[in-house]
Amino acid sequence: MTRPRVTAMGEAIADLLADPATAPVGARTLTTDRQHLAYGPIGIALLHIERAARGLGPWRHAHDWLAVATSEPLTSGPDSHPFYGAPALAHAVACAVEHQPGPYESALAALDGKITTDTLRRLDAAHRRMDAGYLPQLAEFDTIRGLVGYGAYLLRRDPSGSTVRAVLDYCVRLVQPVSLKDEILPGWWTPSGPSGRPDERFPGGHGNNGLAHGVGGVLSFLALAARRGTFVPGHFDAMRSVLAWLDRWREPTGVGIAWPYWVTRAELRDHRLAPSGLLRPSWCYGTAGLARARQLAARALGDDALQAESENALATALTDPLQLKATSDNGLCHGFAGLAHLASRVAEDTTGPMRAQLRAAIPALTASICPPGTDPHDAAKAAMEDEETGPGFLNGAAGTALALLVTTTTPPCSAWDSCLLVA
Repeated sequence: MTRPRVTAMGEAIADLLADPATAPVGARTLTTDRQHLAYGPIGIALLHIERAARGLGPWRHAHDWLAVATSEPLTSGPDSHPFYGAPALAHAVACAVEHQPGPYESALAALDGKITTDTLRRLDAAHRRMDAGYLPQLAEFDTIRGLVGYGAYLLRRDPSGSTVRAVLDYCVRLVQPVSLKDEILPGWWTPSGPSGRPDERFPGGHGNNGLAHGVGGVLSFLALAARRGTFVPGHFDAMRSVLAWLDRWREPTGVGIAWPYWVTRAELRDHRLAPSGLLRPSWCYGTAGLARARQLAARALGDDALQAESENALATALTDPLQLKATSDNGLCHGFAGLAHLASRVAEDTTGPMRAQLRAAIPALTASICPPGTDPHDAAKAAMEDEETGPGFLNGAAGTALALLVTTTTPPCSAWDSCLLVA
């Protein structure tokens, strides 16, 4: 059966990653990627934190990986961001403190102080940029590197605090239209390409829609704050503005609707998207992540029609062979693990036939990770040895194991996926 097989694969990954001293990871994981939530020890620790919180493994494994991450000083301040350095460590430590408060509370308090200071510094720079009439860089606001990622962390730690509200105020201002050389652009329009660097393929920049790097993350953060009862003036109007943008650019797929990863300057001027191939419905970009963001927004706004439309978009994407064919790896970011986890999260927040439909899609998604006839231990080793994905959290084996654990059992015990802005 699929469930025992994929569960065994997840357990095998956890066993392989139990001890940093013997885990089959490359030197890069322990050196260059030491401070990365996406690729290094901090993300691997998340897997063991979740397992320990469920009583499936010892806390020692999580402690050992966090010790590797902190074996040398961590970067903080301007050179850090939510997925790198002190803020990345804080995410994992906060997950641990929720279930084992003693060992880390004082360290987490110190990290919180650094993160608050850095967030306020970034907010000041962002408002000065807006006052000067310049467009933002993706790293100013996105989930991975920017203020929305900081906001996601602060929303867990102090949901009604003044710094969270300041980030929300910034998001409300960010989505306001701006005029540039007699042309009206959305406030999150960036002058670069999707990489964050100048790109000749994107003359005039682009409007990024993604949950990882675009306005999808802004929408999700606003919705999650509302879910916790934290609001600022213009909060709902800002959400409706983003939703209107996404409605403007959605496209039919033949079985449902989908959203482009971004909009170019030429497309904006032509009021239509250029022809493109079918895009994978991933967490970072595309239908899956945006369906979750829209569902969260719909629940915050009390919009039953929007919620149903968003959930149906995800359900059809997860069962459309053409869209699934575009998915080529197993990770959380843009692979089958991410799709399975999103299906689980969206199903938690709906009822009736749609909940059943989404849950029914999960076994086929996890079977793509560990196909029938595959030895789970061999699959775990292969995931660890994949040079493109490796053992880490966002693209690699640790994140895959987390998704397999959650989608085949019960919702998360820790808030490990809050950094993805899906909960």
